[in-house]
Amino acid sequence: MASDDIAKLADALSKTHVGDEELSYKGLGLKLDNAESVEELVREIEQYHGLRALRLEGNTVGVEAAQGIAKALESKDLLQRCYWSDIFTGRLRSEIPTALRSLGSGLMIAGARLTELDLSDNAFGPDGVKGIEQLLKSPSCHTLRELRLNNCGMGIGGGKILAEALMECHRQSSALGAPLKLRVFIAGRNRLENEGASALAKAFQMMGSLEEVHMPQNGINYAGVMALASAMRHNPELCVLNLNDNTFTKRGALAMAQALRHLRNVQVINFGDCLVRCEGAIALAAVLREGLPILKELNLSFGEITEAAALVVAQAVMDKPYMEKVDLNGNCLGEEGCEALREAMENMDKGDMLASLSDDEGEPDDEDEDEEDEENGNDDDASDNCEEDNEADGKFVMENGMIRKEASPAKLQSPAEVVSFLSCPTAEKLLQLGDMRTNLQQQVDASDPNKAADVLLKIASLYSEEPETKMAVLETIDEVLKKLLCGSALPSYTFLSTLLVMMGLLKGEGKMKKVLLVPGQLLCLEHAVQQDYFPQHHASLLHIFLSKNGEALKSCSSSRERLTSALEKRCLDQH
Repeated sequence: MASDDIAKLADALSKTHVGDEELSYKGLGLKLDNAESVEELVREIEQYHGLRALRLEGNTVGVEAAQGIAKALESKDLLQRCYWSDIFTGRLRSEIPTALRSLGSGLMIAGARLTELDLSDNAFGPDGVKGIEQLLKSPSCHTLRELRLNNCGMGIGGGKILAEALMECHRQSSALGAPLKLRVFIAGRNRLENEGASALAKAFQMMGSLEEVHMPQNGINYAGVMALASAMRHNPELCVLNLNDNTFTKRGALAMAQALRHLRNVQVINFGDCLVRCEGAIALAAVLREGLPILKELNLSFGEITEAAALVVAQAVMDKPYMEKVDLNGNCLGEEGCEALREAMENMDKGDMLASLSDDEGEPDDEDEDEEDEENGNDDDASDNCEEDNEADGKFVMENGMIRKEASPAKLQSPAEVVSFLSCPTAEKLLQLGDMRTNLQQQVDASDPNKAADVLLKIASLYSEEPETKMAVLETIDEVLKKLLCGSALPSYTFLSTLLVMMGLLKGEGKMKKVLLVPGQLLCLEHAVQQDYFPQHHASLLHIFLSKNGEALKSCSSSRERLTSALEKRCLDQH
């Protein structure tokens, strides 16, 4: 090593921070290529008794240098925290796994018991994960509480290796009576995609100890999101969930909403840039109404959410005493929608918690919706292929409040008269059913919102002012809606959002057909919203969408006005 290089290194090392049982070389920009280049650093590590934390961030470490540092670590049995992010800048990809194995070996030989390991910003790919695989499985990581692997380019393969290593660590530590209890997991910008995320979900479910999960920008779509949602349900202490810049769409959003129902300690939710869309936003609003008691921050920015759905979210945060920030920027509210949202938040005395709306995308136009229809159609095809790969998908669908197709439980055999009525409903058939009309209630379930909304609209389409028919229709509507709205908010909100899509009041995903509405269907709703079984917040949801998208019902203008009037009265009763 040249004398001027040695002098430069000595000068850098003189700036080393020593204290709090920590030795820090953070940000010194050292180029540590070989054993000679780390002689002074190694000497300092060896002479530091009681070392508990070592910071190497912002330097670049070669294979020989790593071996020298590893040798020094072999005697550091008290070491707990390794902050080793950004330590391979300029190194060949092939060097990094070898260097990592050496460093890990030093820790294992020492018998160190790590609590924090940070290897972020090291673009080591799947091979780099192999370099820490043995360390993660070893007793040195049985005590690990925080694992940071942000921006490491792990890819699907690396995600799978990491997941298996964590599960093996948990199995071995559990066998010794002290299971791994990882609290913080950070792995953003790693191209994990669905397969990597699903593999890690299994590890998360096994551990059940997570408090913070940060996995932004990983190319995960609804299948991976559904797997993560299922895993989150098994982590009751979860406080922070950051999945920013992945792709939820309706199915992923509903699955995540279902998971959040079970979590009482969540304080921060970041689903920004996740394509949550309106139906997903409504589902999350339902969870806000009945759960998440200590939530502080909610980020649903850049999610293609329209004004009405944003207002439903705003109303849902009204009674959240700890809420500090709601971010709905970058959605599709339009100028008037932004103003309406600000006004709604101000009226609830929550104006200061609403984030800026400066990047709003404006109201979607019809051309955007047509393009979206095509995309959704393709997405549906992709989903069919995806579900063939995993028999458990049917279970996910059922557990997370999705439309139950594959996993529908066996239902009681319906009488032939009921089947005939549903296939071709007429007032005459409805009256002929008599007491068998109660069987129509058995045909609906909130876990299958599509069928429930379809049955409701079929029955309501038969409304007439003829007394016997009117009574039969309204009594049947009452029984069906009592069943659909009596449970928790999430399934009932999901049913209502599906109903809104069929009525043309909400732009939905997929290929769901809009129903050609007749006045009687709106008059049945007018009747229903005035009944005790119809919750006020459900009436408020309907009122928001009807007031913002009422033009969709212009063919039924008179009955629309009656329904609007009934909803307004019910909403006033709420205040």
